[in-house]
Amino acid sequence: MKLHFLFLAALLIGISTGFVTQKSYADSLRVLHEALPEHIEGWRAEPGDRLFDDETIFDYINGAGEVYRAYNMLWCLSRRYTNPNGPPIVLDVFHMASSEDAFGVFTHDQDGEVIQIGQDGLYRPGWLSFWKDRFFISIYAEEETASATRSIMELGKVVASLIMAQGSKPRILMLLPAEGLVPRSIRYLHNHIVLNYHFYLSNENVLNLGPHTDAALAEYQRGEEYARLLLVWYPHETECAKAHASFLRHYLPEADTKGLALLENGRWSGAAVKGELLAAIFDADTRELAQELLEGIMETPPLQ
Repeated sequence: MKLHFLFLAALLIGISTGFVTQKSYADSLRVLHEALPEHIEGWRAEPGDRLFDDETIFDYINGAGEVYRAYNMLWCLSRRYTNPNGPPIVLDVFHMASSEDAFGVFTHDQDGEVIQIGQDGLYRPGWLSFWKDRFFISIYAEEETASATRSIMELGKVVASLIMAQGSKPRILMLLPAEGLVPRSIRYLHNHIVLNYHFYLSNENVLNLGPHTDAALAEYQRGEEYARLLLVWYPHETECAKAHASFLRHYLPEADTKGLALLENGRWSGAAVKGELLAAIFDADTRELAQELLEGIMETPPLQ
């Protein structure tokens, strides 16, 4: 089966001035594509796989296209498998600029049962997702049946086996305190729109998030006490300091000398900086928990 003409043209002449730096990524997707199975149990691949870049992705998944762009999506390869006795199965291979971004897209939705397929595989009714190396994989059936579920699992195993390398998770995750961390709550992101999806902060980009910032949002449960922690790693200390000042001005104007404030909802919020790292606390049940989390981050050795 041949790729959409867009992919062939891109390999020959490039699709943008940045294509030279993306060629190795395109090559690895081409190798994966050539190895994908033509059939899986009773399902066969339809002719004409489709390929989308970070602009045309909106033609395919208009509602979620911006999420993939926020994680530096390079390509999306889509293949549809059909069976006269079962529902269509759709395989989407998202090729991201880094394994960290593949992980980030995966963390956008972490509902489901843990499945040992790829890295951190999850299965929800009719939908399998996992990440591996620079790829985020989504396989779903347009209707859930027992036979379709078995074929989704088998296809997932085959695709995962074709991706040789294991991906690295973002280094900023190493700074999340272990005590009380709710693992499936971790979200990795760069974009304030994605942040607002998981925790609404502001319509404005008050933390100056962007492509060159790494952020991790996580929930904590220590005993009966709950809080959210956001870490943002900036390229330079000056950018971090500006973001901290902006955050205090727009979100915590009543912060005390410890950087903490009791909000109208009866919960505590706070912020602190250390070099290029900003830590922010949201929805803490107590001042003590908010302060403990901030102090723990400030005492953590910096990433090198």
